[in-house]
Amino acid sequence: MQIHVIQPNQSLFGIAQAYGTTVEDIVEANEIPDPNRIVVGQALVIPIAGSFYWVQPGDSLFSIGAKFGVSYQELARINRLSVNTPLPVGLRLYIPPRPKVSKEINAYVEPRGTTVAPALEEGARDAAPYLTYLAPFSFQAKRDGSLKEPLMNNFPAIARANNVVLMMVITNQEEDQFSDELGRILLNDMAVQNKFLDNIVAAARKYGFKDIHFDFEFLRPADREAYNTFLRKARDRFRSQGWLISTALAPKTSAEQEGLWYEAHDYRAHGEIVDFVVIMTYEWGYSGGPAMPVSPIGPVRNVIEYALTEMPASKIMMGQNLYGYDWTLPFQEGTVAEALSPQAAIQRAAQYNVPIQYDYEAQAPFFFYTDSEGRRHEVWFEDARSIQAKFNLIKELNLRGISYWKLGLPFPQNWLLIADNFDVVKRA
Repeated sequence: MQIHVIQPNQSLFGIAQAYGTTVEDIVEANEIPDPNRIVVGQALVIPIAGSFYWVQPGDSLFSIGAKFGVSYQELARINRLSVNTPLPVGLRLYIPPRPKVSKEINAYVEPRGTTVAPALEEGARDAAPYLTYLAPFSFQAKRDGSLKEPLMNNFPAIARANNVVLMMVITNQEEDQFSDELGRILLNDMAVQNKFLDNIVAAARKYGFKDIHFDFEFLRPADREAYNTFLRKARDRFRSQGWLISTALAPKTSAEQEGLWYEAHDYRAHGEIVDFVVIMTYEWGYSGGPAMPVSPIGPVRNVIEYALTEMPASKIMMGQNLYGYDWTLPFQEGTVAEALSPQAAIQRAAQYNVPIQYDYEAQAPFFFYTDSEGRRHEVWFEDARSIQAKFNLIKELNLRGISYWKLGLPFPQNWLLIADNFDVVKRA
């Protein structure tokens, strides 16, 4: 699989010729709505076995082989070169497909309103072959220990048809907002807590959930140990059913990190108690804040490297956004950026005829445009390059896998690159 970034004056026809494929295959792989409207800086996935590399100044067979994980002898053999021959700049080398590694993939899906949009259900169906877990969001706990169920529709059937584990996501949300008071009741009132666990077991049996996933956020710092004790109790209850237990954790870089989103999340305890965690390594750039990358690679790495001091890599699923944001400039407190999919971001760049740029430090694409009312905008999103950088980090640190928030936002390159990088574990 090749990632190609469109340069000025390039066409899909010329790109297809360079890689020995067809325009039709590139259009299909990248779901390009209009082949005549491509964007400078747009990252395409070229659906070929292996990839090509053009020799740059200072390259050698050894350095290129190290870059792609291929011995220099094998690289020379494949390209019918002598290991001692100097490489001319611009020479095209074929790089064989990379070995795949087995990883688990989770994706949340969030039905909202009174019906499930057909496009959302179709998105879950399209993604399911690439998933280990499918996580409808969410079962909202109530103060009496009962549960408010999400719309389930055909999600259980989609999971069964694709050998995907159905994940039961449970939150301490009231009116779609995380509540520390609700958390306090669930974690400290034993009568409510026992009823709560009984209702979880009943719902899990009803729908066929095999992983019970607690996304308790904005908890009181005083409830840190109560949360740990609750998880141990829940773990023992669920293991008797043969179920997994997992949690979602805020992105911390130290055990002492302050704030209501962080203090009650005890990385070391969760690493000991539950089967795995999802670390929410996104939202550095968020809808209510200033324009910046949503999940810049440096801060993501910092969080994961801290987590590795508290728990084994085999229990860590790295969180990843499937969306970007469009901010109106200059940023003003109280304004909200527009969320949009990677595909929508590319179409917006095409609409305003502006090039897509790339921040190599953050490993994230972005662009600016001026709308019809003269307002300046800044857009940060994800593309094939940024997601491949995350996959490389997962492989480098040997993490359990990746967890996406959330389905329903088209990003076709992501799923193709999953298939190119990983053998997706199927537990069901």
